[in-house]
Amino acid sequence: MGIQKDRVKFNVGGRIFETTATTLANAGRNSLFGAMFDDDWNLNSDVTTITEHFIDRNSDCFSVLLDLLRTGELYVPQNLPEKLLYREALFYGLLDHVRSAKWGPFDGNMLCPARSVTGQAPGDGTAIRAGPDGGCCVAHGSMVHVYDWMMEEHPPINLDYQRVNDAGWVDSENIVLSACERLGKGDGGMGLFSASTGELRYKFHVKHENQIKSYTAGALSFSSDYKLFSSCKGRSNEYGIGVWDQVTGKQIDFFYEPPGWSLGDADKLQWLHGTNCLLVATLFPRKDNCYISLLDFRDKSNMVWSWSDVGAPITDERRVRDAIAMEETSSICVVNEYEDLGFMDLRRSAGSVRWSSRSRLMKGKMPDEPCYPKLALHEGQLFSSMNDCISVFCGPDWVLTSRLRRSYGGSICDFSIGGDRLFALHSEENVFDIWETSPPPII
Repeated sequence: MGIQKDRVKFNVGGRIFETTATTLANAGRNSLFGAMFDDDWNLNSDVTTITEHFIDRNSDCFSVLLDLLRTGELYVPQNLPEKLLYREALFYGLLDHVRSAKWGPFDGNMLCPARSVTGQAPGDGTAIRAGPDGGCCVAHGSMVHVYDWMMEEHPPINLDYQRVNDAGWVDSENIVLSACERLGKGDGGMGLFSASTGELRYKFHVKHENQIKSYTAGALSFSSDYKLFSSCKGRSNEYGIGVWDQVTGKQIDFFYEPPGWSLGDADKLQWLHGTNCLLVATLFPRKDNCYISLLDFRDKSNMVWSWSDVGAPITDERRVRDAIAMEETSSICVVNEYEDLGFMDLRRSAGSVRWSSRSRLMKGKMPDEPCYPKLALHEGQLFSSMNDCISVFCGPDWVLTSRLRRSYGGSICDFSIGGDRLFALHSEENVFDIWETSPPPII
């Protein structure tokens, strides 16, 4: 076999380790090892003159992480605190490797309950939002609790009795919060906060006729070119959808609410990357009627597509509770309180809803205080919450393939997918569940 000439020796906290550049290359160029060695990882060391690299860190953690680079498997001894291992993985730039070894790529049909986190106070959970790195934030009244991917809680964000309406992650370090205006205080609107410290970095102002206005901010959405969208409701004519630059915080556009329509009270915004349009949905029971539209900010003279149930004979079974656009099929999926799915063709203006009852899972009485269903679309799979479970639909006909259920905490009032995890927030106990896909077997 010859003499291997890429051997590397480390002295970590007084303990000697020997490995190869081939193994270290598995850490990637953004790791400490990528910074230590040359670009091509070709050390060409003479076996008799191997340079010893000293690192003043925990040797037990280094042993676990080195084995992870060798095998792709993560084995943590019982006497080694996981929090200590994660701290060391952060130092070496190997957190992504640890996460990948702990849970696999997201698949709704392979999700397993990982753990539940008890809420800080019972009831009234507003929203839960998954972060890009596997953490999350939970809005509860005027308080937002922020967790990293290890479920360690950061300092909470307190908006001083302003109710939080929505939250969104700009990146793993920054969170945008939208809040209600407090009459007589001139507060409300939106702010960008540090996820790790809770510090307010800047506010997003609304200008109307060159004057800064106080306003209530509602649903949020983000685009790939660093734009932030929010529904806005002010005291003058600031009803509609505002647009801001995420980097500078400056307002760059505003889509004013047309007469007889409802944009400022929107429950949901969704940016459509393929068409450069924004889905805006204002839903029952926030309004007596439902309004769903697509906005193109390049032409604000009209809406690209719109649908409303105004004037239509509506029964309670056909009230839309949530909506989501599916660009691949040029359609919008809606759901009612019985978890019936409905579909509208975006290629037809003012088309009717094609309802499908095959998804109905509830029989008998509704709960005394039901949580209305929510929808999410992730990597070709459709998710719908209903009472204390989440249903997974797959395929071109959206066949029900899985149900995720944890009974503790009451009905699910919100859920979110991100960072290869699904988070479900329960209404009664304000507890949230974490669902993960088990890592694939090492062959």
